[in-house]
Amino acid sequence: MQNTAVVTRYHDAMVHKSADALADLYTEDAVHEFPFTTPGLPSRFEGREKIRAGYRAMWGASPAQVEEIRNVATYQATDPEVIVVEHEVVGTAGTAGHPFRVPGLLVLRVRDGRIVHCRDYMDAGGVAQARNA
Repeated sequence: MQNTAVVTRYHDAMVHKSADALADLYTEDAVHEFPFTTPGLPSRFEGREKIRAGYRAMWGASPAQVEEIRNVATYQATDPEVIVVEHEVVGTAGTAGHPFRVPGLLVLRVRDGRIVHCRDYMDAGGVAQARNA
């Protein structure tokens, strides 16, 4: 699978809050890191099953519903395994449907069609606002 196909499937998993679809993109021993930590959220997951469980818990507890991923820009690094992805997550949160917009940046290392490492840079303030809406 090409890196861009991995990104498309990654975004689709986000929109559908599918921890299984997301985790299935990773190798068994993958690492997913959050360099900008958000209170109440972990700074990393180690291993596909920890990624699956972590996202299942986070997305299951979140009042946010992602409606679309837009302004996507991908950049292929000189290292063929590395792709950088800019995006904007747009949706609503809470019972009142408060709109939110969270910019983010992913640095993915993809080997043989699977993510082996992800550095997930999210706007921590935007995430906290969406979680508390």
